[in-house]
Amino acid sequence: MLSYQHAYHAGNFADVHKHLTLYAVVDYLLRKKTPITYIDTHAGRGLYPLATKETQRLQEYREGIWPLWHEREVLTDPLLCDWLNAVTSVQSGTSALTHYPGSPWWLSQSLREHDKLRLFELHPGEHEHLNTQSLPPQAKRIYGDGLAGLTAMLPVSTPRLCVLIDPSFERKAEYQEVVDTAIYTLEKARHAILLIWYPLLPAGHHHALLDGLKASGIRKIWRSELLLRAPGEQTHGMYGSGMLVVNPPWGLDERLKTAMAEVTHCLGSESRFDAQWWVEE
Repeated sequence: MLSYQHAYHAGNFADVHKHLTLYAVVDYLLRKKTPITYIDTHAGRGLYPLATKETQRLQEYREGIWPLWHEREVLTDPLLCDWLNAVTSVQSGTSALTHYPGSPWWLSQSLREHDKLRLFELHPGEHEHLNTQSLPPQAKRIYGDGLAGLTAMLPVSTPRLCVLIDPSFERKAEYQEVVDTAIYTLEKARHAILLIWYPLLPAGHHHALLDGLKASGIRKIWRSELLLRAPGEQTHGMYGSGMLVVNPPWGLDERLKTAMAEVTHCLGSESRFDAQWWVEE
């Protein structure tokens, strides 16, 4: 069951949605000096050269980071511009878009000396790629199941905890596994910030995740969805990207709505961004 490799999808519209949300959350967390533990349950490779045969096979980045990159000089939203400046920093010394940074890169760039980062990856090939990435000493790569690894680490030693849960959802059971993991995590760390990504697919399996979390009693869940096209326009493949943020930082919703207005403008007239409080206090 370890077939998923994110290199085939690197830099797509879902990555833009996911990593811009992550960037905004981390930016807020860094405003306080207290230490943070970051946990990435499905880390992937860390940095994706767009010229690899895997990425070139589908070229999904052309409906994601690519149009934003080429419009970056005229974009004005502060959050989006800062995020794109960070993307610029990983390019290979030219004005061309050559690489896309994955979540380990985004999280490692924010680390301070007293913070911690734990990167879980279960796919042996992906973990091998992750091992080649340069990371600060506060970051540890762990070859293993990220959801099980997260629960085994709790409670963490730092006052604050931020978790990115980003499975492939190739198995239907993963939706409930994420619900169970989120419930356990918040029992052990009530104020933890959880970022949970999910795909929008014609089969609609993501409703199991949403319904499970709503029934769990967890409060303060903000939900956003970036739709590349309308749900009924395709019978297979991902038409949209969803993000849940549990215990979101104050102001996150407005910052992302403003940034995503420019993102959807770049992605095309069919794209749209919807956001709401899924469960309030």
